Order: sequence, then structure tokens, then C-alpha cells
Amino acid sequence: MIIASTSTIHGGTYLEYLLSSLEILFKDCGEILFIPYARPGGISHDGYTATVRSAFAKINKGVKGLHEFDNPAEAIKNAQGIFTGGGNTFLLVTQLYQNNVMEVLAKTVQDGTPYLGSSAGSNITGISMQTTNDMPIIYPPSFKTLGLIPFNLNPHYLDADLQSKHMGETRETRIKEFHAFNETPVLGLREGNWLEVDGNKIILKGALTARLFRQGQTPEELQTGSDLAFLR
Repeated sequence: MIIASTSTIHGGTYLEYLLSSLEILFKDCGEILFIPYARPGGISHDGYTATVRSAFAKINKGVKGLHEFDNPAEAIKNAQGIFTGGGNTFLLVTQLYQNNVMEVLAKTVQDGTPYLGSSAGSNITGISMQTTNDMPIIYPPSFKTLGLIPFNLNPHYLDADLQSKHMGETRETRIKEFHAFNETPVLGLREGNWLEVDGNKIILKGALTARLFRQGQTPEELQTGSDLAFLR
């Protein structure tokens, strides 16, 4: 798996900064199954899939949207590779449950089908979606997600701006609130960073450090190249 904080970094195009890694991840795949559920349906799903198709064409991969299939569970089972894009995590999780594919998606990836997630598509690889930044625009049947990694994520993690006059809660404050009631570790994944999961290894990639939060402990900065398998 590649689990990315974002699909686009400042000054770049969609998935551009990940393309060399995606060539390796999807080396045996001619076509990628794209899950567009993090955005509202209809025309948005078609347009979103077209954006993804253009990006993957740069590495000579075809793309089909999951919404194009009559049987989404079978489409996931038969996929050569899978990409779940960003958007709203509450909407994504709701649609995965409504289409009865949350469990089959987890099993398919566990069985070895290569997977890319960005933003909301990365949130769902964790134990739960409870550390997303998104607004609860819809109520999912459960906050439980794929559980492919042994912790939760906070993609797009932002450090407090000490020069700002904004007095609202920081991301760190919100994660500490989560830890008032939950033991699950949380990784703050900054823009341009991603995780590469290969077997038991969970390697931090990208130019920046990531911030690891554990209940009752001081947050820890993890260097690029760190293996988060110790959280299993």
C-alpha cells in the first residue's frame, strides 16, 4: 500500500509527486479500480474518475470507476489495483457501508491487491475514521474502517502557527481530545508525506517528519525512513 496525506502538493499536479512510487506499486497492473465515493455521486463521480484517469495515463495505466460497475463487491475482488481518493471521509465511509464493500475491500487488500489511498482514502486504512478533519455531512453506520494499519491517521496535519492570532483549537489539541477517550495511536501525516506498507513494514516517506500521538505520552517526531511496525 501507499497511504498518502494528499493527492496534490503545492506547485504540482494531481498525484505528480507520487508517480515514480506508483509505477512500482502498480507494476503488475494494467488497470486501476478507482473508488470515488468520497465525493457526491452522479456527474461528480465521472469527473473525478476522469481526473484520476489522466494522472495514471502518465504511467500507462488504465482506470475504471467503481461506480461504473453493477456489482461493486465483485469489481473490488477482481481488481488488479485499487485507489481510493480524497474528499469527505464521512461520505466515503457511508457509501462503502451502503454498498456493502467495506469488508470485501479490507480482505482484498489484505490478500495482496496493491492499494493507494490519499486523504480520505488514507483515513479508511486505519482502525477508525475518528481522527479525520472532515465535517460530518452524513452519518455513517459505523466509524470502524479497514484496519489495515494498527493506528489512526490525521492527514493534512498542520502545526500550530505561532505568528497567527487565531485562538481556535490546534490539530494537536483535537488529537489529544480523541485520546481522552481512545487508546488508538494517531499519526499526524504532513503534506507531501506518505506511508509505504510492504508486508510487516510501514515506512514513512517524504521530506518531512510525521508526528506520532499516543495516549498519555508526549508527541514524538518520526524521521523519514522510520518503520511504524512497532505499533502493531
